[in-house]
Amino acid sequence: MKSKFNFAMLILLLLIVSCEESPNKITDVNDYNSYLQSDSNEMLQLTQEDYKFWERKLEKEPQQFPYLVKAATSQSELFNQTGSIEDLIEAEKKLIKANKETGYSIPGYLRALARNYISQHKFRESLSLLKKAEMIGDGLNGTQKMLFDVYLELGNVVQAENYLNKIENYKDFDFLIRLSKWSDYNGDLDKAILYLKKATELAESSKNKWLMQWSYTNLADFYGHNGQIEESYNNYLKALKLNPNDAYAKKGIAWIVYSYERNPKEALRILNSITEQHKSPSYHLLKAEIAEYMHDYAAKKKYLDAYLAEVIDEGYGNMYNKYNAILYTEEFNETKDAAKIALTEIENRPTPESYDLLAWAYLNYGNAEEALDIMEKHVVDKTYNPETLFRLAQVYKANGKLKEAESLKKELLNSTFELGPLMAKKINNI
Repeated sequence: MKSKFNFAMLILLLLIVSCEESPNKITDVNDYNSYLQSDSNEMLQLTQEDYKFWERKLEKEPQQFPYLVKAATSQSELFNQTGSIEDLIEAEKKLIKANKETGYSIPGYLRALARNYISQHKFRESLSLLKKAEMIGDGLNGTQKMLFDVYLELGNVVQAENYLNKIENYKDFDFLIRLSKWSDYNGDLDKAILYLKKATELAESSKNKWLMQWSYTNLADFYGHNGQIEESYNNYLKALKLNPNDAYAKKGIAWIVYSYERNPKEALRILNSITEQHKSPSYHLLKAEIAEYMHDYAAKKKYLDAYLAEVIDEGYGNMYNKYNAILYTEEFNETKDAAKIALTEIENRPTPESYDLLAWAYLNYGNAEEALDIMEKHVVDKTYNPETLFRLAQVYKANGKLKEAESLKKELLNSTFELGPLMAKKINNI
């Protein structure tokens, strides 16, 4: 009788462990393992060769500014592929030189520098360049597309919609991806997916591998937000089939393995394979989150220390303000420093998400009323971002607005995959 009891307990324990690790397993290591072990990077090699080609041309003819812009474009792509901030900064220097030497009079050069500034989260500087390009007029449609991007990043939704209307063309890939982004911003994820699928079809018909790869990863993101995890996974695999070194797609799969399948060890294995070739401080933060989920607090500290050691590089500028403000608030209890970072972010980018950072710092400092005032003025009914809504629910709860907090809790329970297992536990405690 005792042996039967022990056997039953063993089976129950195995079931519990199994459910914790994989409630609904959809990934298969055989689908993606070869991409983790890839030694060669054909796309990176081609980009490096392209950069060297334009550098050699510049050595012979240093006053050929088109060569300077071409070299900068290659360096920007090197940043995309490796995460090396030095390449992005060097590209900026080349583009500034090209624009200075031509009196900031060539819209193509202005757009190139504006694009670089967007990557660095220098949105106001980008806007200034794009307004100059708009006044000159050449390539106006391309300028207007970028103006939509920048105004949306700055939280100026009226101007963003104005420029979206100016570029309307349902047969144009660039318009469709922006219409998709606009739909997502307004909380209509079904339409966002619909428009992005149409854009993906255009990319596929053009046989442009870069556009296809971009489309698959972004479509995968939207499917994930919509709870369509298998579709998300399959699109990440499509991107990897085109480019086995697509770090973003691998990170997406790692998130599915961690957040949906509850397999943190495998998620870390995937992330470790990425960081062998791609630099980005954000990987350390994700590893730290997974380590916390595994109750490995020594590893969590190691990853957070690694993150801080990297973002101290001045080249990153304001690119990691959001992450830093949250870290200073939640991990280090340095809410005054967090508030300073949040104020900088508001100055650079006055969006609901930026004001949310300030309110969060105030709440954790003990000033719940001020946090609520900020949220009600700048956040409520202005965003559908789940992270922001989670912090809004906490502010409501701290101010005794339990009905409002409970309403947000019900909404947030539909976003647990997107927010992750640690946040899911916090949502349940709202």
